[in-house]
Amino acid sequence: MSGTAEITIEAESLRNPTNDEPFVKPARKRWIPSEMMIGPELSAEASPGWSIEPLYALLINPFYPKDPNASFGKHVLTPTLALTSFAATSPDHWRVEYWDENLLHGRPPFRPLPHIVGITVHLTFAKRAFALADWYRSRGSKVVLGGLHVLSCPEECAWHADAVALGDGVQLWPRILQDAEHNRLQPRYIATYENDYAEDPAPRRSLLPRASFLTTTSLIATRGCHNRCGFCYLSTDGLRMPYRMRDPQQIAAEFAADNQPYAVFIDNNLGSRRDYLRRLSAALCPLDKIWSAAVSIDVTDDPDLIRDMALGGCTGVFIGFESLSDDNLAAAGKKTPKTADYSRRVRILHDCGIQVNGSFVLGFDHDRKDVFSRTANWIEENRLECATFHILTPYPATPLFRQMESEQRLLHRDWSLYDTAHAVFRPNHMTPEELEQGYAWLYSRLFSRTSIWRRRPEDWRAVLPYLGMSYLYKRSNRFWHRLIKHDLVHAVWWPLVEATRLRHVGYRKKLARRETRGCISGSVVSAGV
Repeated sequence: MSGTAEITIEAESLRNPTNDEPFVKPARKRWIPSEMMIGPELSAEASPGWSIEPLYALLINPFYPKDPNASFGKHVLTPTLALTSFAATSPDHWRVEYWDENLLHGRPPFRPLPHIVGITVHLTFAKRAFALADWYRSRGSKVVLGGLHVLSCPEECAWHADAVALGDGVQLWPRILQDAEHNRLQPRYIATYENDYAEDPAPRRSLLPRASFLTTTSLIATRGCHNRCGFCYLSTDGLRMPYRMRDPQQIAAEFAADNQPYAVFIDNNLGSRRDYLRRLSAALCPLDKIWSAAVSIDVTDDPDLIRDMALGGCTGVFIGFESLSDDNLAAAGKKTPKTADYSRRVRILHDCGIQVNGSFVLGFDHDRKDVFSRTANWIEENRLECATFHILTPYPATPLFRQMESEQRLLHRDWSLYDTAHAVFRPNHMTPEELEQGYAWLYSRLFSRTSIWRRRPEDWRAVLPYLGMSYLYKRSNRFWHRLIKHDLVHAVWWPLVEATRLRHVGYRKKLARRETRGCISGSVVSAGV
């Protein structure tokens, strides 16, 4: 067979993967440096001469291992809002410092030792959070643990803390600092999420290392979601999070104040209230900036709203399609349109210049071994600019966890592997090993040059920016490692982001001049791939 024929057959295979293709050969081992897998070492040395600085609070986002299949870039697109939101409520006489171990700057500071250390705890990095907590406590600092894992497993976390915070930390943090200042720290602080959300202060972004992130403008306008999917952390026992909204002008003012061209909304579902999303888009329109957000696919019930989002600066949406099986979605309790209508709805977003990053969960009870190839084909046929994959993971204290536990399908309780990249339960129609291999194959498939090219925008003017961003985001983990380590993330991304913003401002002017409602067919490349 000639070399040309071999290439043709290989390309055809990439375009139309068979059901067995993910399992033909073992998944290729991906390169990953040790410092992306192992947190900074905590010394065993004692603290002779180390003093505790009164009224000094250190807030830590602990290290977590990175998935070598996915892009390292997603970890530094934008910072978590939780810690900077707490910091904003700190009294002026307290010195507050922020430390994110995932920025590869080494271990958190300890000379002098903080009066109080606040650590956010999520399931996958609970072990690291506990190690940090134990280290600081053994040297005299007071440690407060908060976060979702504290809510779902409070007794486990309490062993490693002087105090645990259950619920809304923005309400609790000022009380915690006041009690610590007067040596009356309580073992447990509890708050609900039913306060007036509009009263929360803007996050204290001045604490953030701006050079380390694509943008420091992570925004949250709403809290909660109209869905209560059985696998989602929002269904955790004891977590009642009513849908709350902040004034759109308040959000626009925050966006403008941070002096960044691009923002990421980290709301669970910015589109749960369409009237609110319309008002928010109108408030953001005069800024001439761009933004992306997570919404549910039913936001396309109103195509005029999609146009308003584009006019307001939206260039990308993250959509939890979760599955292409109606049976899977019904079993999970997700309220969503029929999957047969997904393609039409994606087209509505594309026609308004909005990119789609689709999220898919693998391993539902109705999934068989063909789910991987079918998902890859659908993503390519609908030209999704980006896709994110997650192995179904039963988080503690959720309906899915209780189901798996009662059916004796859980393989272990090593929380560090409950990261949506490992199979921690027995699937119905495949082995755990096959589920993990199919997951790795999907990332390899969708990050391949052939797949990137096949999903290019139909508008030829957007092809080159799309290719540049896709290659940087999806095929440059060695490069990302260096960018993160040397604080170059913002410097490298900024020109691409600014080019996208300028292109989108021009697109919006054309869109606004149209007398009829609807959008202009074409693509505008988003920075938020």
